[in-house]
Order: sequence, then structure tokens, then C-alpha cells
Amino acid sequence: MNVPFQSAAILGAGLMGRLLAVTLAQAGCKVSLFEAGSPEAEGAAARVAAAMLAPLAESAVAPVSVVRMGHYALSRWPELLAPLAQPVFFQREGTLVLWHRQDATEAARLARVLARTGTQVPELPPMQTLDGAGIAALEPSLGQRFAQGLFLPGEGQLDNRALLGSLLATLQASPNVKLRWQSPRAPADFSPGTPGQPDWVIDCRGFGARPQWNALRGVRGEVIRVHAPEVTLERPTRLVHPRYPLYIAPKPGNLFVIGATEIESDDMSPASVRSTLPDNLPAIRQPQPRVLQINGLYRHGFMIAPALLDAAMELLAHGHCALARSFGMETTTTDDA
Repeated sequence: MNVPFQSAAILGAGLMGRLLAVTLAQAGCKVSLFEAGSPEAEGAAARVAAAMLAPLAESAVAPVSVVRMGHYALSRWPELLAPLAQPVFFQREGTLVLWHRQDATEAARLARVLARTGTQVPELPPMQTLDGAGIAALEPSLGQRFAQGLFLPGEGQLDNRALLGSLLATLQASPNVKLRWQSPRAPADFSPGTPGQPDWVIDCRGFGARPQWNALRGVRGEVIRVHAPEVTLERPTRLVHPRYPLYIAPKPGNLFVIGATEIESDDMSPASVRSTLPDNLPAIRQPQPRVLQINGLYRHGFMIAPALLDAAMELLAHGHCALARSFGMETTTTDDA
């Protein structure tokens, strides 16, 4: 997509900042990317995320607008990954949902939620019910351990750290990109559209944008990464539990990302902090001319990032965003900010 301007400053080199920088540079725009940290993205939630692309599974906690964005993103990810400088692990082997007998009531409740989502978003592949044999056919190591399960076809995952690294390598190789590490910036540091200044400023700092976006809250997500050569899993697997939504996402090299916790907190110590808005929905707003803010990716960052990327690009190119409206996501422009 072409954009009607020549330069942009992007604040924040997490997942969204890197995706936007690559996309704008590919469109011929001169991009300066400012990041308070280092190229390793050690402070970004994207570095520790499980990077599951599971719109139907996430509908247990996500509204329909996020589910639609996640479904859209599943087909966009291969297109975004193809031109990057380094290969990135990506798969669409579906999601397996399992439970122990004592949690059958909670599993039945979840199945009702997923079925309702299927009627609201009929383009999603329908979930399938599994018995022990069906589970064993998908994951032989689990077939004797669980008698019932659900399978959500077409859902996927990618390698988050490989993606961040490949985006970085692509940016480093681009003549249109200047990378500014250890360089924290805020929108007020620029006068976009004036001589010597970028045409646009795009704020992708996540929770770092809180001084300019008071509604942002910190939500802490914690995961562990385990190397287990003796374990074989082919797809993300979720365990139904009334209190702990446990998941295991297998990555290349017998590495497994395991997560269960989500705590509202501003604590920035390891493992991670993500930003969210009061309604837990992503948002794009233009608080003033030539300044765009993108935030609220919450727990769904990798799942919805391509949808937010395309919506932001449409807004930058045309000043309005039909794509965002198709998802049911509101955008706020200068006129109604």
C-alpha cells in the first residue's frame, strides 16, 4: 500500500513498531525508529509471549471484534513473513483443548462459549469434539491421558523471538530505515509536518505511552520456557481449569512456552508487562494532526497485530479505515478525539 507522505518517526520497537517500520519502508517511506531499550527487545512483552494465533480459543476471554481480527490475521501472517530477511517458524495445526474429568463442567461451559462464537463469526472453522482415540490421533503422547477434548482447526502459532529477530534484520538491511536504540522519545518531542521533521509520528510504545494516554493499564503476563527433548507436541494445547487457564505452545527445538498467569500490575520486572485499555480492546487514535497512537494489544498481540497493522496503514493512506469498522473496532481521529 502506498502512503501519501515521505517520512515517519515510529516510537517503540516492539512487535507493532517493527511491523509498521518494515511495512512503511517497503512502501518507500523514510522511517526513523526510536526505542528506549536495545535491539534485543528485552523489555517488550512480545519477547516472552507464546505467540499463539487462536481466535476461537481466545473467544473465551475476547470479544467478537478481537476474534474477527484474529481470523483475518491468520491468512495475513504468511504474506507478512514471506519478504522478511530470515525465515520464521509458522504453523496452522490447530489448537487442542483438554480437561480432566473433575473439570468437565467448566469444559462444557467453555464449549458453549466457543459454539456461540461460531454462530457470531461463521467464517471460523467449526470446533470438533474428540474422544480418547481422536486425541491420540492428533497427539499420540496424550491419547491415554485424556478421554475427551476439543479440536479447533486452522488455528496457529509462530516463533515470537525469531520474528522479532527477522524484523530487526530486515530493518537493518533497509536503506529507508534509521534505528535509534537507547533513545526514548515521546510525541511531544516532534513537530510533524514542519521543516526538518517527520511527516508523521506513530506511537507504538505500549505501556510506555501511559503519560500521553491515561486510560492505559499494566497487565502482567508470566510464562516459562522449558527445553524438553523427551516431549513431543505438534500444536498448542490448552488445559481447561476453573482458575488457571494453562496453555503449552511447542516451538522449534523441543522448546515449550507454558503460561497460566495474568495479573493487573505495573511491575516491569521479568517476565513481562503488557498494556491494555479499560475495555481490553485494541485502539488506534489520532490525538492531533499527523500523530497516530496504536495500543491495547493486551494478551492478543501476535494474534491481532496484522489486522492492526493493515488498519493503521489504511488510516495513514486514506484518513479513514473501513477495515477497522469491519472488525467492529473504533478508531478516533483528530476531529472526534
